[in-house]
Amino acid sequence: MISVSSLNKTYATQEGEPIYALSDVNLEIAQGEFVTVVGPSGCGKTTLLKILAGILNKSSGSILVNGSPIEGPSRELGVVFQEPLLLPWRTILQNVLVPAEIQGLDRTTSTASANQLLRLVGLEGFAQKYPKELSGGMQQRVGIARALVHDPSFLLMDEPFGALDAMTREQMNLELLDIWAANRKTVMLITHSIAEAVFLADRIVVMSPRPGRITEIIDVDLPRPRNLDMINSDSFGIYVKRVRAHFGSQGVYA
Repeated sequence: MISVSSLNKTYATQEGEPIYALSDVNLEIAQGEFVTVVGPSGCGKTTLLKILAGILNKSSGSILVNGSPIEGPSRELGVVFQEPLLLPWRTILQNVLVPAEIQGLDRTTSTASANQLLRLVGLEGFAQKYPKELSGGMQQRVGIARALVHDPSFLLMDEPFGALDAMTREQMNLELLDIWAANRKTVMLITHSIAEAVFLADRIVVMSPRPGRITEIIDVDLPRPRNLDMINSDSFGIYVKRVRAHFGSQGVYA
């Protein structure tokens, strides 16, 4: 599904000095897989996601999605950002439809898909509401529905629940797994939370401090469907400890 080979990203400061954000990143993601990426602040996680999304240019290396190179935004990809970034003057349904409108998709088909997605994310009955009428967690659900409305193959998520309180975040993790189980999109989710990375993933990609390199890819052999009681199990704790060993107390929390 996704093939990243020898990916590098270098920024230049105003003084012309290079900042090495990513170094020799190699990653394969299979169709239908749920992959989480965890690492300390500034390690290049979001840079990696933006390059995959076609928002940011790579310095060197290659990225293939279903065998085709990514050279810019693609209909194969859906993106959920840290903040939902909803348009306040548009209704919830109209916000979900933004990608379909940009891509010139059939209005009737897209509206039916949008309404189905709103039901899937638990927002049936909110289609004609406005963003200010929804809680933070509900707004992020709208962001997920919007990312899926054009039926992408691959969903990229950049710390989508980082701004939510702990209880809402746990509930959103459960709901995200339900959504993933319903449509089996390929997902890559960026997070600072080791526990979240373990709870959601089939595999965890662990990144080093800048320049970001992949230091380990961990297969998570925990049963699905998952529930919050699992977080207290010994097997879950072993994965958390294994990831945490890469960082100590550097910018990553459990």
